[in-house]
Amino acid sequence: MSGKNALVTGATHGLGMAMASALAKSGANLLFNDIDQQKIDQATKDYAANGITAHGYLFDVTDQKAVDENISAIENTFGPIHILINNAGIIMRVPALEMDPQDFRKVIDIDLVSPFIMSQRVAKTMKEIGGGKIINICSMMSELDRDSVSAYAAAKGGLKMLTRNLATEWAKYNINVNGIGPGYFATAQTAPIRIGGHPFNEFIINRTPAGRWGDPEDLQGATIFLASKASDFVNGQVIYVDGGILATIGKPSNE
Repeated sequence: MSGKNALVTGATHGLGMAMASALAKSGANLLFNDIDQQKIDQATKDYAANGITAHGYLFDVTDQKAVDENISAIENTFGPIHILINNAGIIMRVPALEMDPQDFRKVIDIDLVSPFIMSQRVAKTMKEIGGGKIINICSMMSELDRDSVSAYAAAKGGLKMLTRNLATEWAKYNINVNGIGPGYFATAQTAPIRIGGHPFNEFIINRTPAGRWGDPEDLQGATIFLASKASDFVNGQVIYVDGGILATIGKPSNE
């Protein structure tokens, strides 16, 4: 990754930070964004504590003007972006019969429209320099569903197909567009439901062939692969890093 500029959206914590750290430790110049300056400031300190110099940018990935202005600023300062990870996203757990259409649109806008805006802007420069790597963070919900996540599943299903379409259109420019679909990971957000004896904790451990929650570092191998020359002939694929959940219908709880 030496000499490469890598931009990871929403990489102020959790899985985004784990993937961004992997790129930085492989030699990439790390850039990240968020819509909260306090989160950017804290993340910059967290990266530094791990020996990583990271450059944070404050902008909304759904705002095309802001995206263009900030990508231009990055290019003027550091040069072209060689690696883009569209990681920023939200989920709203609301039953479909109760969900406000405005909330549905918000999830679609952040989880599906923003990867298009970001990818389109970055790809214009990637085309000029002869190629690049775009990684969309999909989900197991790109393939299956759970109750109360209709907007998220719709967005992530759409993101899988957007990944394939952009790969189809841009492969001739030596731009690889692929995705990563994380399973259930041990992060600060899932801590309350990973308590021993919690029904969902038992469900995930039993449902996952690997028999555990994923560690954020489990995403780093797929990230490095898709961001490097090792994946130069890989286009339009989604690598599911899920401990095997999608490969099985599960097993009885007492087995």
